[in-house]
Amino acid sequence: MSRRQAREVALQALFQLDMNPLDEGMDVAQARQNAIDAAVFAKDEDVKLGSKDMDFLKGLVNGTLDNQESIDEMITNSSKEWKLQRMAGVDRNITRMAVFELKFCEEKLTPNIVINEAVELAKKFGSDESSRFVNGILGAIARV
Repeated sequence: MSRRQAREVALQALFQLDMNPLDEGMDVAQARQNAIDAAVFAKDEDVKLGSKDMDFLKGLVNGTLDNQESIDEMITNSSKEWKLQRMAGVDRNITRMAVFELKFCEEKLTPNIVINEAVELAKKFGSDESSRFVNGILGAIARV
């Protein structure tokens, strides 16, 4: 499985967790793992996840969620015309994941690679406007 495929699965897990908030008393770690398992299960049967792929996938999901408050603040500051909760759920989660990779991930990738990967996800999963929207916000965040 490629990193792009791992990002797709991570996006699906993040979207699921974003759209289905945890009930009080739910085990956060278990809920995250359940979302990852469901997203992996929903992926094509031909896709095989190696241990490195799973580590990358889990790192994206957990890192994005662990840093979500700071990430959301960055997105809010860079998207003056759009409130975070009014953004399309897919766009919001693609952007969150990419901001995690840009600003918090231990493995540093060049901003152009991270932004390009996010734009490709937006083209695949978002609306006709998603790729430009995601590109604009991430470009602004990358310059800071």
